[in-house]
Amino acid sequence: MLTRRALLKLSAGAGIGVLMRTNLSAAEKVKRVIPDYEKPLFDLPAKIKEPVTIESIELLKRGGTYFVRTKSKSGAAGLIQTKQIEHFIPIFEKLVAPHFIGKDARRIETLVDEVYVANYKNAGLPFWCPLAYVEQSSLDLVGKVANKSVGELLGGVIRKEIPVYLSGSGRDATAEEEVDVYVRGIEATGCKTVKFKIGGRMSRNLDAYPGRTDTLVKLARRRLGDDITLYADANGSYNAQKGIEVGKMLEALNFAFFEEPCPWEELTETQAVTKALDIPVACGEQDSSLWRFQWMMKNGVMDIVQPDINYNGGFIRTSRVAKMAAAVGMKIVPHNTQTGAASVNILQFASCTPNAGAFMEYPWRRPQQIQSWFSPNFIVKNGRLSVPEGPGFGVEFDPDYISKTEVVAKIT
Repeated sequence: MLTRRALLKLSAGAGIGVLMRTNLSAAEKVKRVIPDYEKPLFDLPAKIKEPVTIESIELLKRGGTYFVRTKSKSGAAGLIQTKQIEHFIPIFEKLVAPHFIGKDARRIETLVDEVYVANYKNAGLPFWCPLAYVEQSSLDLVGKVANKSVGELLGGVIRKEIPVYLSGSGRDATAEEEVDVYVRGIEATGCKTVKFKIGGRMSRNLDAYPGRTDTLVKLARRRLGDDITLYADANGSYNAQKGIEVGKMLEALNFAFFEEPCPWEELTETQAVTKALDIPVACGEQDSSLWRFQWMMKNGVMDIVQPDINYNGGFIRTSRVAKMAAAVGMKIVPHNTQTGAASVNILQFASCTPNAGAFMEYPWRRPQQIQSWFSPNFIVKNGRLSVPEGPGFGVEFDPDYISKTEVVAKIT
């Protein structure tokens, strides 16, 4: 209970506080502290002199495939194929895309930050994916206006070919069937690196079926030989104790990294695994907080940082994660589940990111097919994919194919 004297002292203190705040200079009142991870990386207005004002953003659909098209007032257009979006359409249409209308696409870094601030309570994968697609479509637009690839715009191209590792492994097949898939994959693509799914996926130490992981990793090493680099992805299957046990087995088989041993939110569990093992631990696929990425790197949660370009909100935010990783001597190896035209973002990212890992992820479950509705066709040869050199993301979509898409949403 406050006494009269205590209340008077409290009131007097508040008065002094008000007086002190009143006497602050205008500059001191508006001083804003920006963390290093939010500081600008790319000066697009210096590379493109005239504004690129966004007039409309459309979500298009054909079959189960979605696209985002961003048009400028001058008539230029950026077009990208998305990853999953069907469940996030209201967020795209009502929260994300409207923020970009009438804005200068050259200010993409600022726009990404502003739309987050306006919607921070909705942040999460259903928000970050639509933002990533609008951002990438806007970058494609800016690249076409400037007649430069996204890699050229965002730091400069340092790699024209990207070595890839094969992924896409499932847990619905037996260990023997899964190894067969990648024996064929290596023969078809010339890849020298493969990633297998182990454990049971967020399963609290249970395997997909008893003994599958042990059989799989030993058989993979025996059949693929010592010349093939092997990775393992547990998708958060283990607690720290079991993760360390499995990690020791992977070390003995000379696996090159161990991805997401523990559930992604259980940072201290993953940290314990990382500190106990010599095999590098990779994680970050589900994360989208820049502060959290910074904390994880500084506190030894992982050895390899692994954001998903879409889940993390796009190119700009993933480039910021790459900058953080470089500052502590880490490689960045973005998570990727897309092939074909939808995979071009990881290629452009790796083309201009100095600390990108030696191999980027590329799913493979069946023979590669030539597609007629976009080019290039992203066929893996000699274990590599070429980075498209055309403007923007460098993908050319067949106009006739796109003309037959359904307009799901149009924001003007």
